[in-house]
Amino acid sequence: MNIRTGGVWGAHLGMLVWALLVGLSFPAVGLLSEGLPPLLLTAMRFAIAALAVLPLVWGAPGLVPSRPGAWLYALMGLCLAGFFGTMFWAAHRTTALSMATLYVSVPLLAYMLGRMIRVEQRALGLLALLLLGALGALGLAWAEAKGDLSRMQLGPGEAGFFVGCMASALYPVLSKFGLVRGWLSPHAGVRTLWSLVLGGVLIALLGLIFNSPAAMARMTLSDLLLVTYLGMFSSGVTFWLQQRATATLTPAAVTAYGYLVPFVSMLLLFIQQPQALSLVWLPGGVMVMAAILLLLRRDVRMRSPVAMSH
Repeated sequence: MNIRTGGVWGAHLGMLVWALLVGLSFPAVGLLSEGLPPLLLTAMRFAIAALAVLPLVWGAPGLVPSRPGAWLYALMGLCLAGFFGTMFWAAHRTTALSMATLYVSVPLLAYMLGRMIRVEQRALGLLALLLLGALGALGLAWAEAKGDLSRMQLGPGEAGFFVGCMASALYPVLSKFGLVRGWLSPHAGVRTLWSLVLGGVLIALLGLIFNSPAAMARMTLSDLLLVTYLGMFSSGVTFWLQQRATATLTPAAVTAYGYLVPFVSMLLLFIQQPQALSLVWLPGGVMVMAAILLLLRRDVRMRSPVAMSH
């Protein structure tokens, strides 16, 4: 295995771990006490993650960003705040099924936005894989809804969350844009740190506006431990894995691993409720796994010595 293909394998394996950690974070969030302000909790998670990352990147190249890098980090932080802000806002105005369905659009949006600013090449094969993964994720959402699509709706909540999905898709595109132009640090940890710091500050400001800061007093010791875990792993490690993969993969390929999150949730459901296992989950699960495996095969083949020589 040469260096190029080794880097691709590492990036894809890292994103598999990313999907696992993100999928496992949902049950952990469900253990938090009710009534805690979600945006302020997210800001707290980001702060904990940033503090955990800081000692690891002290003295790394690009720790102090250039002027264009600082502006780009600010835009990336705005993307994070936009996604989390609209997600929590929409949660009270739409259904989980509608949000899960809309989130399927993120990799396709990342591909289109990447094409617009020229960090994605025209690739019909990649587009086909993204569509396959999207259909698989929709199949899993349909299975989770037990085939009842009547809960899906279209209104202001869905429109707002779709804007958040666009912000989520733009985040890796901006990262790739900054890396290509040398505006962002080549160190994945530094890019993770600045994303967490600026995104956390903006989310905290949203939390002070839309949440009740006094509700944070309801936190128990177990809540604090859970938020610490989520901050270090579901925020810190996942952001680092995403930034690490962005240096090697395209934004669309990175965001495509979001299709695996409902797959992980499905496996957790089967472990907790074996009676839920049925063939209705099979089409979506097979399509998601096929899309990810074909995506890995495509990237490894594109960076093989034979492909690189043409």
